[in-house]
Amino acid sequence: METILYLLCRLLLALTAVVPLRLVAWIGRRGGGLAWLLDKRHRNMALENLAAAFPEKSEREIRQLAKVHFQRLGETYACILKTSSMDADEIRRVLSMDSFEEIEQWMADNPDGKIILAIGHFGQFELFLWLKLAVPSAKNWITTYRGLRQEKLNKLLGQLRGKSGAQLFDRRTEAAELKQALNEPSTVLGLLADQHGGINGLRMPVMGREASVNPAPAVMAKRYRCRLFAAACFRIAPGKWRLELAPEIILHENDKLRDTTAITADLVAAQDEFIRADPANWFWVHNRWKDVRTAAEREG
Repeated sequence: METILYLLCRLLLALTAVVPLRLVAWIGRRGGGLAWLLDKRHRNMALENLAAAFPEKSEREIRQLAKVHFQRLGETYACILKTSSMDADEIRRVLSMDSFEEIEQWMADNPDGKIILAIGHFGQFELFLWLKLAVPSAKNWITTYRGLRQEKLNKLLGQLRGKSGAQLFDRRTEAAELKQALNEPSTVLGLLADQHGGINGLRMPVMGREASVNPAPAVMAKRYRCRLFAAACFRIAPGKWRLELAPEIILHENDKLRDTTAITADLVAAQDEFIRADPANWFWVHNRWKDVRTAAEREG
């Protein structure tokens, strides 16, 4: 089965490599529309999450938003296959990164500086692998990923992502290597920061509902003396995207490091703004608000 999946992925990569990007996006949207009809479990999860996040919207508006979201997901997954075969010049033509000019200037003026970008499942977030095109002064562009169980697929994915020049670390098995990389000067780390934080996460409102939030961006920014920003990828047209940067999240107040919870709350607020700016752009089919507290806590 693993070999069959691997060969199927290779076939899809070969096909999308010769098809124009806008056509790939169109096909992907149609695939997402089909998933909306067939995938009842994720359709219901998206409807429930959207209704809770936007109580001011009618049932009809929520259903329309959820349907568009599925179409966007299909477009995103299809376009990931296409952009994985594109080179830097081709990426520049479909991806704008204007809001990163201040970071590039700061990295050029501060060769020992380090930055953490708390990114999330916004649009085609894999395009953050190409951020070095906007911040060429950074010597090290690193990020984390969760490795696949299928060895061949995992190796293929690593090869595709590695074309950008970014260094990737499996967050389950390469924590020591990641820490070593963060000790290097002139480093930018892109860290996914919008998934469920598990039983050890911080509990705080996400889009108005309590959720478990991973404090890793705040903890690592403080520990490795990095500037901290929230960032997102927005779809601006079929086959066109924009990487956007939120205002810097302040780590110090009155010459002292701020509390991790306060920093994380600011990060969540910035991500909430990204979600509200384009709700269909975020990943609503993930159970972001599941309750993982112990039975004793729930009864208490």
